[in-house]
Amino acid sequence: MAGTGALVYVVDDDASAREGVARLIRSAGFVAKTFESGEEFLAIPRPRVPSCLVLDVNLPGLSGLDLQEKLAQSPPPVPIVFLTGQGDIPMTVRAVKAGAANFLTKPVDDEALLGAIRNCVDSWFGDEVRSDQSVGNMVGESPALQDIVRDIQVVAPTDAAVLIQGETGTGKELVARAIHELSGRRQRPFIMVNCAAIPGTLLESELFGHERGAFTGALAQKLGRFELAHQGTLFLDEIGEIPLELQPKLLRALQEQDFERLGGNRTTHVDVRIIAATNRNLRQMVNEGKFRGDLYYRLNVFPLTVPPLRERREDIPLLIRFFTQRYARKMNRAIEEIPAAALDALTRYSWPGNIRELQNLVERSVILSPGRVLQVTVPDAIPDSGNVRWLPPASRDESPERERILDALRLSGGIIGGADGAAARLGLRRTTLQSRMKKLGITRQFH
Repeated sequence: MAGTGALVYVVDDDASAREGVARLIRSAGFVAKTFESGEEFLAIPRPRVPSCLVLDVNLPGLSGLDLQEKLAQSPPPVPIVFLTGQGDIPMTVRAVKAGAANFLTKPVDDEALLGAIRNCVDSWFGDEVRSDQSVGNMVGESPALQDIVRDIQVVAPTDAAVLIQGETGTGKELVARAIHELSGRRQRPFIMVNCAAIPGTLLESELFGHERGAFTGALAQKLGRFELAHQGTLFLDEIGEIPLELQPKLLRALQEQDFERLGGNRTTHVDVRIIAATNRNLRQMVNEGKFRGDLYYRLNVFPLTVPPLRERREDIPLLIRFFTQRYARKMNRAIEEIPAAALDALTRYSWPGNIRELQNLVERSVILSPGRVLQVTVPDAIPDSGNVRWLPPASRDESPERERILDALRLSGGIIGGADGAAARLGLRRTTLQSRMKKLGITRQFH
């Protein structure tokens, strides 16, 4: 999936060649990071695994082939595109046998190099998403999300009550399911109750069940969610919405692990792990007398706060790619590219609806994308540079170079020269870009 903000590392001791390759990579919508030696690449902490490594073979000290061997010793594997100034056949054979994705001879053709990088990104993306879902179905690599992952791994093996707090749409249910899946109860039921979706008059029956004749319409005995979750996990979503009059019975069930069905007098014993979630400030509700303090402290044994999407912007490109892949497969769409301009705009957006809003936007965009390029419906609230809004490419048949130039022009508001102009974004001279625009039939229609 090209042009999706994937990370590409470049290791080359020739500064001019290194920066030229980096500019080319960035012009295609990828993120490029550069290193001048294999030793520097290994020594500097890298926060995320690259989707491709462009590697010069003839490096001083640790050669490119030696670096490849070292990287192969510590998974996950990194797709490598080798560059060399010598058309050395034995070297090529050795690199390919060791797992190199491609081997190109300098001076390398720009389109050949970009094609090799795109192949690496496409083949690597599925593994990237799967590795990022090692805890539940959560996708991301930001420090904020990794903090949550570590907390999940700490608390999951215990039976402690967990209170998950966070804004609407941040993925609190995913956190709860991840805790269950990593616990000793994973083979037992995960039962969810949305306390805000059930009227207060019916919530007691939903939680604890009722006997026949307990109230008008109770024509048969009904098991409650506590009984259904026996030896498993009960997830109480939107716990802040539970009525005050029901809270004492819930507190007793949590403390004693027993209760009576509505209309009954026989005590039922259960073994249930409780996870609760809320988008409200329960401590403030306690101070205002809207939530019982003893119940709050019983739920708040191990608190977790899920960060809003605006605090984990590093995850936005990966989430967009993940949902694009999911819905494209579901709708049988052959979407191969997310334009860099759209990705940049969506990363800058504040996402008040968090992941849920992003997911809905991607689904709508996939529906509206008949070709291979995702036609993103950019929210109106996104700040634009120069009041320019991104538009999808006019034709699915445009060349990669034409698409890169069009994306750069859209990002720059049609301005060619200057520090923020399209030429600088593409790493080209202004006159060179103008010549290519003329050749490709691109007119100045972006002001």
